[in-house]
Amino acid sequence: MRERRKIAPTSKSMAEWPLSAAATLGSSVRARGIFLEIRARLPVPMKKLLHIESRVLTLRLPEGTDADVGAAAAIVSKAMQAIEDLPVIPREVEDILAISSGERHRWLKDGRLQSTGTRTVKLRGRARKITFHVFDPRQIEDVLDRDLVTVWREEHAATAAENRRRAAAKSALKRTQKRGRGVANETDNSRDEATRPKLRGWEDFDSDGLLS
Repeated sequence: MRERRKIAPTSKSMAEWPLSAAATLGSSVRARGIFLEIRARLPVPMKKLLHIESRVLTLRLPEGTDADVGAAAAIVSKAMQAIEDLPVIPREVEDILAISSGERHRWLKDGRLQSTGTRTVKLRGRARKITFHVFDPRQIEDVLDRDLVTVWREEHAATAAENRRRAAAKSALKRTQKRGRGVANETDNSRDEATRPKLRGWEDFDSDGLLS
């Protein structure tokens, strides 16, 4: 697990911004995602001034530092104005709705979870980039409030059970047809043997030992 930066005990709190439930949707993963998003908007020298404590963004000034706290506070305040509309990324969706990655992919594919676009980011320390879907926080909130995940899971279980039943019936039908073809072949062979024409005098050749 990635180690989080410790807050210097001598640092002084200069400004605070509580994260509302409408912004976090009750998710600590979402709260940290918001923190990382806002911190990324700060100039490099100011990034270390922003912290998150119990879902409250805090701008702290270490002792002996003369950073422009006012400029940093203005950037954070502006970002906070539309924070409730910040798109929800995959790991946040999974935490908010308590779903697995497989369920997220399944419901995204069938349209129950509606993507509002994609986002491409570069992994820290790596050259590779990844692209993923993002979601409207209001739709995710609606799914949560209406407990649609429970409904979707029940429907998926019913569909899976029906598919298993159909597959079992299909396999049983194939086995029956295979056995039927086998019996038919045996019957045809017996009928051919019984109806095959015999040559006149064949038994005489056989009794004289000419066929031995």
